[in-house]
Amino acid sequence: MTDQTTLVTETTTSADGTPIAFERIGAGPAVVLVDGALCHRAFGPSRPLAAALAERYTVFAYDRRGRGESGNTLPYSPLREIEDLQAVITAAGGDAYVYGISSGAGIALEAAAAGVRMRRLATYEAPYVAARWKDPAVDHLAHMESLIAADKRGAAVSYFLVPMVGAPAFVPVMMRAMPKVWNQMKAVAPTLPYDLRVMGSFTVPAERFGSIVVPTLVMVGGKAAPPMRDAQKAVAAAIPGSRFEVLEGQTHQVSEKAIAPQLEAFFTD
Repeated sequence: MTDQTTLVTETTTSADGTPIAFERIGAGPAVVLVDGALCHRAFGPSRPLAAALAERYTVFAYDRRGRGESGNTLPYSPLREIEDLQAVITAAGGDAYVYGISSGAGIALEAAAAGVRMRRLATYEAPYVAARWKDPAVDHLAHMESLIAADKRGAAVSYFLVPMVGAPAFVPVMMRAMPKVWNQMKAVAPTLPYDLRVMGSFTVPAERFGSIVVPTLVMVGGKAAPPMRDAQKAVAAAIPGSRFEVLEGQTHQVSEKAIAPQLEAFFTD
């Protein structure tokens, strides 16, 4: 197994001058990983997945702006996240495979639609789903931004997990009993509005994705609810020549043991 004690933080600079922290591990063609909400290099799926891929690839994991060791230049715009990804790809040599999960998949898809150069793109469960997020009577972004403005980080995390994601009400209570995990989530809570802005109306922008020319693999877990599976099918249908795959037995928290072989197969076709 790859020794992760050798990881070193490096920094690249995004177009607006924001420092973006990243680390690389392994040897071979470059793969850039794009995290979803609340995650960064030290918290979430990137490091375990990077370790699983490191025997065949040089894997670049980075902290999205406002998270971990990356900067947070304001005002925010989803376009800045596209520029951040471009900066990491440039640091990786300008010719990289890209994998995005959840809202990170949304960023990767928008970057591909904007013409950011990638060798291939793989996504897992970009969250273009959930009618409750589209309820015109509820402005989730405004409510989330008000919580962050009041520095109610724990309340923001709870609101994201329960009313928005649909987790049972006991989940935040359970997580509060795990201080290390809860504090990690609260630390990046101010970036939750960023994820909402990235996803926009949570409706698949089919016309925009129709301009994607990068070979693309769209994946969903076998345990995904029907709206999530339908959303991934819609993403795949919008991208010319894309592939759609179901990872049986997987939830939104996909295992690196399940996703790594899919990425290796697609990135070496």
